[in-house]
Amino acid sequence: MKKTFVKAGKQISATALALSVLAAPLTYQSVMAAKPDQTGKHQVSLRILGTTDIHTNLYNYDYYKDAQTQEFGLAKTATLIKEARAEAKNTLLFDNGDLIQGNPLGDYKARVDKLEDGELHPVFQAMKQLDYDAATLGNHEFNYGLEFLDEVLDDAPMPYVSANVYKDDHDNDPSNDEHFINPYTILKKKVVDDRGKTQVIKVGVVGAVAPQITQWDKAHLDGKVTAKDIVKSVQAQIPKMKEEGADLIIALAHSGIGDTEVSEMEENAVYDLTNVEGIDAIISGHSHSTFPGNDRNLPGVDTERGTINGVPVVMAGSWGSHLGVIDLKIAKEKGKWVVKDSESELRAIYDKTTKTDLAEPDSEVLEAVKEAHEQTIDYIREPVGTTTADIHSYFARVQDDPSIQIVTNAQKWYVEKKVKGTPDENLPILSAGAPFKAGGGSNYTYIPEGTIAIKNVADLYLYPNTVATIKVTGADVKEWLEMSAGQFNQIDPNSDKEQPLINRSYPAFNYDVIDGVTYEIDVTEPAKYDSNGHLVNAEANRIKNLQYNGQPIDLEQEFLVATNNYRAGGNFPGVRNQTAVEMYPDENRQAIIDYIQEQKTIDPSADGNWTFAPVASEVNVVFDSSLDAQNAISPESGITFIGEATNDTGKYSMKLPVE
Repeated sequence: MKKTFVKAGKQISATALALSVLAAPLTYQSVMAAKPDQTGKHQVSLRILGTTDIHTNLYNYDYYKDAQTQEFGLAKTATLIKEARAEAKNTLLFDNGDLIQGNPLGDYKARVDKLEDGELHPVFQAMKQLDYDAATLGNHEFNYGLEFLDEVLDDAPMPYVSANVYKDDHDNDPSNDEHFINPYTILKKKVVDDRGKTQVIKVGVVGAVAPQITQWDKAHLDGKVTAKDIVKSVQAQIPKMKEEGADLIIALAHSGIGDTEVSEMEENAVYDLTNVEGIDAIISGHSHSTFPGNDRNLPGVDTERGTINGVPVVMAGSWGSHLGVIDLKIAKEKGKWVVKDSESELRAIYDKTTKTDLAEPDSEVLEAVKEAHEQTIDYIREPVGTTTADIHSYFARVQDDPSIQIVTNAQKWYVEKKVKGTPDENLPILSAGAPFKAGGGSNYTYIPEGTIAIKNVADLYLYPNTVATIKVTGADVKEWLEMSAGQFNQIDPNSDKEQPLINRSYPAFNYDVIDGVTYEIDVTEPAKYDSNGHLVNAEANRIKNLQYNGQPIDLEQEFLVATNNYRAGGNFPGVRNQTAVEMYPDENRQAIIDYIQEQKTIDPSADGNWTFAPVASEVNVVFDSSLDAQNAISPESGITFIGEATNDTGKYSMKLPVE
């Protein structure tokens, strides 16, 4: 089976490389073994393995599509874990958090077939097969509340650590030092050195999580748990671990890499942790990114060796997509173990570029969680409500669309509940949504009239984003819409030639429709922003007749806009002027499910809050959509099917209103 590694390679001489190629395949072990020990001391090679952000993806199964997948699942990562262990004499395995929440299996065990006292959570049924050495909490561990989390951790097959989460003493005392769980643990690890002799190394393992948990899960944590700064909390534990004899210190940081700027209570603080003396290696996560392998334009980052400021770091993607591997070469000097060399790499379970499967699912893990998996499949096939008409996104980029309308309605419904009783309760709430499946072959939403099952919600919302709100002005709303309107090509009103309406290089997920206001889009004007949000035509004004409550929008009025964490944390025009942002713990998909369950029956009709502005004369504009879209054309839409286009798509024309 072919493997593709994101490898942090070491530099060796051309001669040595040539000889090694002639003699045997070049491997990390052969290179490290060939390097002379400059200290004259015998060394130990210690391999550290790390997973992160599994989000209850145990089987290689997409519950939203109700189909197998090759792209994620701990069962596949397990195969890489076993292979990596077989290559090394001395290994440790850690998990970096966001384990118990993230897909329907997690919801099922928390809300439907609730975990009972003494019952081992399915994630631990899987991990027990792999002998994890320790783990830390992620922010999503708190999503189901502390009572559930306590029940989960009761039977954890490995120690859990977190240095910056504390029990709330209700007095807001900053000196409170009673941790929610143990801040660290000391593992006594028997290892075999390069002579074949057994040694004992004490490995200190400390954990930390993004301190924003108290904002994201305020409803569950307020008055019960507080969180402190990651760097200061971890730093405070290092002397204690050293006093207990820790020879090495591994930090499990459920935090992104961040940047060089140091500030209190940073969400992404791994870069800062690499400057803390005493930390020998870091397993990071939270941001669902990868390291090494991604270019990081930061000083001290070596993506080839997989180090940041000389400290080996791994961030293994999400959902079991990768295994993080850190190889340490350590030697004893003056009675103390010292890291002499290190190398980090990521091993992928699937190559998206070549669509190559790189790891088969591990049968032991599959068998361990088979019952929970099958119960979850039954659960996702359960109906959540009904729709009185077909729901599709065939025309979501050219007219107000029901597939977006349902999303924006659900987001507004969710946020209205969250802001009740807060200072934002009386702010007008708008809601922004985009067509995630709206172009290319069969890449369109289609849910037939009738029952909506939990799995169907994936057709409405593809991504595992979480609900967020931002506070902006009416002027910002207009700039936001100007950015979105950049998906349209500029149309010449004086031409009788065929003109493509949609700029296909503009991502569909960036075409935000904002409900709660009404507006027109003038496609005869140039786009104000390009697809990257750069200002290209300062005087352009595509958004016409923007109104709120039937009146021209007050450009200075404050609005609360419901969206997702991706958009709220981005640099969209208008969005980047936000004066406040609130990140909620629930996925947008779950908000949609809850909304439909409460409504029971939904009318998937768009409210028509946006249209094209009239043009001076009739124009011949065309666009592509699914061939199936010809069966969904309504008489009043002005859309006509022309014929088959390329790549299994259909070609359509559309009448724009005329002045």
